[in-house]
Amino acid sequence: MGVHVASLTNKKARLWLAGRKNIFAEAAQWRERMGQDQKLVWMHCASLGEFEQGRPVIEKIREKFPSYKILLTFFSPSGYEVRKSYSGADGIFYLPMDSKQNAEKFIDIMQPGLVIWVKYEYWYYYLTTFRQKNIPVILVSALFREEQPFFKWYGGIWREMLHCFEKIFVQDEASAGRLKTRNLYATAVPAGDTRFDRVIAIAEKHAVLPAEITAFCKGYKVIVAGSTWEEDEEEIVHYIKAHSGVRLILAPHEIDRERLKDVKKLFGDAVYYSELNGNNSGAQTLIIDNIGMLARLYAAADICYVGGGFNDSSIHNITEAAVYGKPVIFGPEYEKFNEAVELIERGGAFSIENALELEDLLDRLLGDDELLLKTGGVAKSYIYEKQGATGIVLNYLYEKRLLTN
Repeated sequence: MGVHVASLTNKKARLWLAGRKNIFAEAAQWRERMGQDQKLVWMHCASLGEFEQGRPVIEKIREKFPSYKILLTFFSPSGYEVRKSYSGADGIFYLPMDSKQNAEKFIDIMQPGLVIWVKYEYWYYYLTTFRQKNIPVILVSALFREEQPFFKWYGGIWREMLHCFEKIFVQDEASAGRLKTRNLYATAVPAGDTRFDRVIAIAEKHAVLPAEITAFCKGYKVIVAGSTWEEDEEEIVHYIKAHSGVRLILAPHEIDRERLKDVKKLFGDAVYYSELNGNNSGAQTLIIDNIGMLARLYAAADICYVGGGFNDSSIHNITEAAVYGKPVIFGPEYEKFNEAVELIERGGAFSIENALELEDLLDRLLGDDELLLKTGGVAKSYIYEKQGATGIVLNYLYEKRLLTN
């Protein structure tokens, strides 16, 4: 009901509804095209960030077990609309809303041999139906915090869902400990975060930046600000307008027409990437008006700013920036993310509360090349220390013969 009401004014809600229209008929047609006897691995993600975490696992499965077809589902339009043409999956769908009837129907259509849930997304009817049908489900890159309902008196249904998983791979020892000491799931494996494997793979491809980006940056100190919201931009704009020797590449989290117009109005001397040419390359701010470039753009930065830290939902992916050996800055809401906490402790990342703090920090970093190099080196070393989670997950699948060629 809430989504239907929201769809009157909210584009994402309309996409959420439209994407699930006729979904069972479309799913049945797809499964028939694949062949009813065709072996199938199903990966489910809440949204785009979780997809990037699960992607190394699913791509390694495709490489090692090419006889399997890959099904990918999303709950949110933010994931589905960006990755609906992803070539690494054979079928990409929205997840039908969780109910007993929907779960049984969708699972009966797909008949997966293995299901991979990424980080979270605990849907009771899907998970209990997997268990009833003896379909193995693993959870990868999971995090468990004290404030979650698993650890509350009212969390019985959540605790029940944990036992639907064949194996739970968590990001850290603390998560495994919380489950074990409460006797909720004693065999959780502290494997790390598969997202580190993903960002390292991207960075090591050494993708060449577009010539227009290189020309825009040449001769200037560069800040790349990714996945920004209005609150982030309001903190950054004061510094940029006061420092003509610095250039900003800004990739807003949302890029609909009205949002981009607001960003351009705020920064004044700005140009969209789609309109960048020799006549306007003197602009101080470059606004990225497409999706898919950000992970590469961080390589062009001297300093990276990652947005979301002024929202309750917290910061976006800082590992994409840190892997290039760049110091990372973000807002005050970051405690849910281990990598942010640990990078701050090591000195490779910084949190700011307001524009004055940001100005002081940027002046210190950009005014001291040795400090800039040192903090960036700390960030890169941290990322490389954390690689390997994908291999741990795949080794388990080999050992338990959950996949066979």
